[in-house]
Amino acid sequence: MRLLSLLSATDIQKQLSTTVRQKRKQLKMSRQKLAEISTVPASTIKKFETTSQISLRQFILIWQCVDSLDNLASLSKKPSSFPSNIDEVLDK
Repeated sequence: MRLLSLLSATDIQKQLSTTVRQKRKQLKMSRQKLAEISTVPASTIKKFETTSQISLRQFILIWQCVDSLDNLASLSKKPSSFPSNIDEVLDK
């Protein structure tokens, strides 16, 4: 079952690139330093931070340098359960 969302794929891409840039800056890490650690070219990191375009593999390589891969992996875990009817919603 799909849940209705007002977010688009582009919105999520922008959020992810903004988050990576913020985390990089919080760590006081230059793009060049992140490139050295992640093995993703600095030009690709700049492109990602400005256009939100990047391959999944490169995103994961960058993410592991600014945050935990466990946090990223948790996005794919199935939620415990969704309410199946209005009574369950009201009980919570």
